[in-house]
Amino acid sequence: MATNGTNGTNGVNGAEKPAHRFDPNFTQAVIDGMGPKTTDRNRVVLGALIRHIHDFAREVELTIDEWMAGVKFMNEVGRIYSESKQTRNETHRLCDILGLESLVDEIAHKIISEEELDPTSSSILGPFWSPDAPFRPLGGEIFQDGIPPNGQVTKMHGVIRDITTGKPIPNAVFDIWQASANGKYDFQDPENQTPNNLRGKFRADENGEYWFYCLHPTAYSLPQDGPSWQLLSLMDRHPMRPAHIHIMVTHPEYQGCTTQLYPNTDPWLTSDTVFAVKPDLVVDFKPLKGDSKATLDLEYNVNLAPKGYKGKL
Repeated sequence: MATNGTNGTNGVNGAEKPAHRFDPNFTQAVIDGMGPKTTDRNRVVLGALIRHIHDFAREVELTIDEWMAGVKFMNEVGRIYSESKQTRNETHRLCDILGLESLVDEIAHKIISEEELDPTSSSILGPFWSPDAPFRPLGGEIFQDGIPPNGQVTKMHGVIRDITTGKPIPNAVFDIWQASANGKYDFQDPENQTPNNLRGKFRADENGEYWFYCLHPTAYSLPQDGPSWQLLSLMDRHPMRPAHIHIMVTHPEYQGCTTQLYPNTDPWLTSDTVFAVKPDLVVDFKPLKGDSKATLDLEYNVNLAPKGYKGKL
């Protein structure tokens, strides 16, 4: 049985004995094939990638049929992206269901605060963000196509604060996007939604406060066809994402926060198929009285770290 890695053990007269039966010099030869114009960072990243891919193949003793199945699988990923006119990003979705995007997100954004306030936890961007979401007035609605069947209107509001001072951050931009009550985002659902439905940007006022009307989110399934569904089936996993609202909060003087918010009543919280749920992102939608526009209330305060803030290392 092959073992993982290329390291050896001491053999006769202290000579290095390979930990497997394969050429012990092959992987390094491939890495050394990179030319002198390769940047230092590319050399580090691609070198590590080559080592891990080779170690993986040796560990499982990858067969030719399995390797070719992987080649065909990746070809199918590209085909779907191309034929969908770049609206169905299976590559991004595969990164999600393997937990890679959540891990990269944590590496990029994890801050352990030295202050009384912790920064709001980040979560994955996902494949549905759009740079084209319009600015809307504070107190406005993001359901520009009206309230969909089974939609529950929610007044969402809160304060955006600096974790080091506790003071509000005026003019921070609060970008929100969400699926409709049928579990689909605008560009997945052109028959029922116009572009930028259930999307919007809001600029916090002088007190760092924001407020607007959105929908209580709806849980939905990832597509049950194509490469991502094939991989989930191989791993005997369900395709469900818990209901969530996406937000991206930014300000020129602060480290932005991209995250997702989840109702505390959702049954899929503990088994999110993309591993994106974190405890401080689980929220309570409360009944709202005295507002003719909404039946639910969601208060969520966002805490941002100044640019350059490192926290505890």
